[in-house]
Amino acid sequence: MKLPEVPEYSKEALENAGKFLHDSQIAELVHRYNEKYLHWEELKYRKFPLEPIIMWNLMKVSRELKAKSVKFGDWVFKYNLIDEFQEKLHILDKSAAGNLLSSLEALQDNRRKYIISSLMEEAIASSQIEGAATTREIAKKMLQEDRKPKNKDEKMIINNYATVKHILDLKNEAVTPEKILEIHRMITNGMLEKPEYEGSFRETNEIAVYSNDGTLLHRPVEYPEIPKLVNELCDFASSKDKEFIHPVIKGIIIHFLIGYIHPFNDGNGRTARALFYWYLLKNDYWLFEYMAVSRAINSSKKQYRNAYLYAESDRTPNDLGDLTYFIKYNLDCIKKALDDTLEYLERKQEEQSQALKVISESGGLTLRQAEILKQFLKQPEKPVTIKEIVTTYSVAYATARSDLFRLEELGYVKKRKAGKEFIFLYKMED
Repeated sequence: MKLPEVPEYSKEALENAGKFLHDSQIAELVHRYNEKYLHWEELKYRKFPLEPIIMWNLMKVSRELKAKSVKFGDWVFKYNLIDEFQEKLHILDKSAAGNLLSSLEALQDNRRKYIISSLMEEAIASSQIEGAATTREIAKKMLQEDRKPKNKDEKMIINNYATVKHILDLKNEAVTPEKILEIHRMITNGMLEKPEYEGSFRETNEIAVYSNDGTLLHRPVEYPEIPKLVNELCDFASSKDKEFIHPVIKGIIIHFLIGYIHPFNDGNGRTARALFYWYLLKNDYWLFEYMAVSRAINSSKKQYRNAYLYAESDRTPNDLGDLTYFIKYNLDCIKKALDDTLEYLERKQEEQSQALKVISESGGLTLRQAEILKQFLKQPEKPVTIKEIVTTYSVAYATARSDLFRLEELGYVKKRKAGKEFIFLYKMED
């Protein structure tokens, strides 16, 4: 793998670029490609009315004039607020919450069920990003049935699921180094070669990020600096900025900084995504409870890697990199997750309408019991356990047991003994 390159600034290149500063046609091209926020790797092979290197320098001058700075301890990063950021942030701030809320209200008492489903999707996808070799269907069935993991990949998913559920309880607490270590400990529980690495910062400089072919992608900070930098990260997360940073953008920057610092021997990516999730919930972006952003990231892992590499490689003498690439990628994933969620809830509204029809035709069923019956109808040969209903619908064991026994009483399902528990099967007509 070849790392992305960025041309070094030269007096000659800047002088050549300066000749075109007042050319309206060139200015329009500069604006258009800066709105796409292309990296040099994406720009250098395109055809322009002038040399690509000159176009790049013009774009960089324009970016520098509009850039915002993020000071983090002794570090400085830059980013630009391009138009599409403003649009996506406006959607998240206004219409998204309203659309999501109206969809959830239409689904009546099932909000908790959809949170559970989203948490499962987030836990599975975040693990798959890190190489967990299992399908979404198998992993979700394991979580729904509360089955013990069979291997390390399944253990990773169970750890992630426990962590994202725990974050729902943390959302009103301050971001502290101790809480970050707690999250890391939960994520890596029983996963690392040395148990003492779980919930502790690395104490070596041997950790680095490599591609599959052995190319060095990122050399993290020296390990003695980690406690100080994590303290500064917590201050950054908790303090009000002198210059306003939108909470979603700030959450994305926190995600980036954990990857940049790389404070742990393993589990840095999962911890970074968990902190992003926590920060957004803490700042009242409750809609993220229903959005599996990691699923969108998992479907575009190459772009995820490039977003880090582009951000770090495109630096000037005055800063450590341009975070715009990473922000742009993550906002795209958030928008994709939101669209998927709204589509999913629309589908669930249709299914609820069908469930209500089942109720009216069958009589004597609650909405949840009708939905459980629909679950049997969709997969009539699949056995269902009481535990699975507890997990899927987030109800007490006694409630789940009562629901299944009610369906048996009405003749829709039959129960059988399997070891110490009952399994329930759809009662096929003879």
